Order: sequence, then structure tokens, then C-alpha cells
Amino acid sequence: MNGMRGLRRGKTIAAIALAGAAAVVLAGCSGSPATNPSSTNSGNKGPATELTLKLGSLLPQTGSLAFLGPPMEAGVGLAVKEVNDAKAGITLDYTSGDEGDTDTKAYETSVTKLRSAGITAMVGAAASGVTKLILDGNVSAGILTVSPSNTSPDFTDFPGKNGLFYRTAPSDLLQGETLGNLIAEDSHQSLGIIYQNDPYGTGLAKAIKSTFEGSGGKVVAEASFNVGDAQFDSQVATIKAANPDAVAVVSFDQFKTIGPLLVNAGLKSSSFYLVDGNTVDYSNKKDMPVSLAGAQGTRPGPALSDDFQQRLQTFWKGAGNSELKDFTYSAEAYDAVVLISLAALAAKSVTGKDIAGKMQAVSGGASGGTECDSFAKCAQIIADGGTPAYKGYSGESKFDEKGDPHGAVIGTFKYKADNTYERTN
Repeated sequence: MNGMRGLRRGKTIAAIALAGAAAVVLAGCSGSPATNPSSTNSGNKGPATELTLKLGSLLPQTGSLAFLGPPMEAGVGLAVKEVNDAKAGITLDYTSGDEGDTDTKAYETSVTKLRSAGITAMVGAAASGVTKLILDGNVSAGILTVSPSNTSPDFTDFPGKNGLFYRTAPSDLLQGETLGNLIAEDSHQSLGIIYQNDPYGTGLAKAIKSTFEGSGGKVVAEASFNVGDAQFDSQVATIKAANPDAVAVVSFDQFKTIGPLLVNAGLKSSSFYLVDGNTVDYSNKKDMPVSLAGAQGTRPGPALSDDFQQRLQTFWKGAGNSELKDFTYSAEAYDAVVLISLAALAAKSVTGKDIAGKMQAVSGGASGGTECDSFAKCAQIIADGGTPAYKGYSGESKFDEKGDPHGAVIGTFKYKADNTYERTN
């Protein structure tokens, strides 16, 4: 994967922004904002301070979730560029790191480097299991962690967050309910579930089972695997032996192996139900040599506007990368950066604790905010002395007091004969 090569070296985005805004960027490495009197020729109030925020990301450039890395990295990169281009009182000094997965453990080296770089806010990790392993260290370092894709229900009441963890993707309790109901509504009476044995997999599988059985169905077989496993014959054999009406697969890129095994075992692809971790474009026959026609999947987020997708493509390809085929969690990653930036402006600070203290307010989670749909518009509201209520591309992700978004939408998708998919809601 080409990843963010256009951004990893030398903090390219920050350098571009600094070149055009050197006269106003005065903050040093201490994390304390430098202040400048604001002068404008308009009736609008300008920013009272100029902030430089050291922002990091920990997203999968390698490992079992790497195929979902590009859309998230594109979302972060585009947001960093647009925040910096807005010249609204804050410049993001951005550094990216490779998350890997819980098998490769690339995150251990990456997060150490990010902390050493002095970041006070971080977008990531993508996998719930990785975030559980790095969150304590981030909290101890005073770093605000905002994940675009941590959907494990555990994070709602996860101990030790200390107000320094937010997520722009909803809990899997919502996705599991949506998928479980979809399977039941398709008139299936029995279900087999293959899931990965980590916080993401176990939590989502449990939610699917609870909803499906609550609708009168029966889960007749369950088979788990560990991240890093390469052989899934026994799991498929367990499901096949129970002969279920439908099969739900909770995985990451392991589905590239599991899917063909299920088809070759005689199970119909039209009875497959996928999740956010594996609902992607499989039109490349090297990735998926069998047809998935009729298979369905779920993924958080509303339908993305053509304009947002085009901006992502332009940015991503301009950084030297191949065209994006999927946009999974790109909106959530973009919105994470925007919300962090707005919270820093509202707090007039770049320390993690201060930024965290404003996250709920700028998301519209507290009463009294003025709705706005871009960083520039929301930043102007702050400059004018108001409180924005940001409505981003991931929907009305208003944070509650536990850092969870409310008002989220779960999309449903169906695969066509060429293994591409289309949204059905």
C-alpha cells in the first residue's frame, strides 16, 4: 500500500501551511499558544489567538486492516489541509504513524514516536483492540484520543478514559442491531456467525446474535478466530455442519479467505452478511475469486456527497496514491480532525485536556450551539464569540458526556455480480 507517503516525510501538510502562513504562526514546541492581536478590515471578529497544534494519527498502513487505511488517511489528510488553508487561528502540525494490528504490533513503535514528537491530540487507532492497548499511555501523557472507527461497546464505560477519549463512529450495539434486524427481515430463521476474537469481533457478534434471536431467529453455530490467523477451514466446517439459512462474518481482510471457503463449501453468497470491517470493493478477482452477488453488509455513516468524495480523491491522488475504491470511515476521520481543531479554537489552547473539555460543545452535544457544516463556518462562529454545533460528513455526531456520538446512521449495502456494492438505504 502506498499509504500516506506524500504526507509521512517531513510533515508535508504542516510545511505547506506554514509556508503560506509563516507570519501568523508563532507557537513553539512547548504546546502553549502564542497570541497575536487580530486585525481585520471586515465587521467579523478575527481569531484572538494563533495556535499550533501537534496532531498525530495512528491508522493501519500495514496489517489486517490496511485495506481500510487509505480512506481514513485521506480523510485526515484532507481535513488537515482544509483546516490549515482556512487560516482561522490554528495550524495543524501533523505526523502520521502506522497502527498495524494486534498481531504485528506496529503500533508500539509508532505511538512511542508520536508521543515523543509532542502530539497533544491523536486520530486513531482504527481497531478497537489496538486502542485498548494504547489508551492508558495516551491518557497518562495528556493526549486526547479520537477514533474514527472504534465501535466496540466497551468504550462507552471504558475505565481510565479520564475524559480524553472520543469516537466519531457509533457503538456496535447500533450496527449489530441493524444487521441482526436485516437478517431477520430477510426471512432467515437460523444463523451461523464467524467472528474474530478481539473486542471488535466479540462485541459486534454478540450484538448481532442478541438482535437476531430477539426477533425470533436462532444462532445455530459460532466460530471464532484470532487476528493473525491464516487458516479458516475449521471455522467454515463448523458453520457448514450446522447448515444455517444465513452466515454473518465479522472480520477484517480475513474475509478474502473466508468468503471463497464458504462458497466452495456450498453456502450461497446471497446468504452472507458482512460488517464495516469487510464491506469493501472486491471487484479485483485476485482479492475475491468467487462471486458475492446478493451478499449484504452494514457500515456506519450516511451516503457521502459527490463533492466530498471528489475532494478526497483529488487530495489522495495528489499525494501520489492510487484512486480510492472505498470511503469507509473517511468521513469519520475527517470529522475527527475538524472537531479537534474547533475544540482547540474554542478552548484557546492546544493541551489535550483543554481540547477535550470543548469537544462535546462544538459537536452540538451541549445546548445552545449554532449549526454549521464546515470548519471555516464553525471557526467564524467561534471568532464571533459563539459556540458552533458542527454537522459533519459522518452525520449528526453529537457527543454525549461519555464521548459517544448520537444520531448516527448505519448504511446497508448489497453486492452485485462484479463484486462491487451499492447502498440500499
